[in-house]
Amino acid sequence: MIDKLEMFLVLAREKHFGRAALECGVTQPTLSAAIRQLEGQLGVMLVSRGSRFQGLTPEGQRVLEWARRIVGDARTMREEMRTARKGLSGHIRLAAIPTTLAMVPMITAPFQEKHPDVTFSVLSTTSLQILALLENLEIDAGLTYLENEPLGRVTSVPLQIERYHLVTAAGTPLSDRESVTWKEVSDIRLCLLTADMQNRRIINQHFSEAGVVAAPTLESNSMIVLFSHVRTGRWASIMPFNVAKSFGFHEDIKMIPIIEPDAHHTVGLVATHREPFTPLVSALLHEARILGERNQVQ
Repeated sequence: MIDKLEMFLVLAREKHFGRAALECGVTQPTLSAAIRQLEGQLGVMLVSRGSRFQGLTPEGQRVLEWARRIVGDARTMREEMRTARKGLSGHIRLAAIPTTLAMVPMITAPFQEKHPDVTFSVLSTTSLQILALLENLEIDAGLTYLENEPLGRVTSVPLQIERYHLVTAAGTPLSDRESVTWKEVSDIRLCLLTADMQNRRIINQHFSEAGVVAAPTLESNSMIVLFSHVRTGRWASIMPFNVAKSFGFHEDIKMIPIIEPDAHHTVGLVATHREPFTPLVSALLHEARILGERNQVQ
């Protein structure tokens, strides 16, 4: 049944029999047969069918919740037994919002030094997508904001406080200031993250509090793109200080605190709340707590 529940999870995520079969590494008839067998075992219809996938039935939605729980527990059991045999090993799937990507090595590097048989993959995405990926068991943990928008039922570890700075080339408007206001920043040519990013929604909120509206002339979901445009001297951006500092700017780029308000937000590691955690996630949360304590984030 667990194998069938795994297939059901993929089908619920992909919403397409062909794509789900490809993801599971089976033929479409094999996937369809497994779902029908699962329906037979449970005595209910899980999927509304027509010429194509039409969604889950109400019973299918309920089974989806159980499937996530059962599959998650089965994976935890297998990982615990593997750890008992071989020590901590395996693969950790992380997702991070763009402003936390520079923080990822602060966790992965010391973790892998302690546990060299563990590998990582890191995905850059939005805060909302991180929560969806956690719910669907597609990632093990995420780095995102811990406040401002609901997180749902997760375990969180604060890692760092973001404080916003104007990042601009030397010799450009406002570059010689000790501090600037949100209102002043709204009057210059800006490049910012796209509107689907929580960082951008936070920035928009602070502009609104200052009685102005942000009107960037360039948007991107990549911090690299924003940095490269700042370096041209034709754009400025708004970034957390620790993110800007991670790119190793020298005297040609200025980082100026933005005040009125002096905004700060907490970012951290989140994982689906479950007992027990898998050995990998448990060790990852431990490493995150060490980093949070080092950064003095409560």
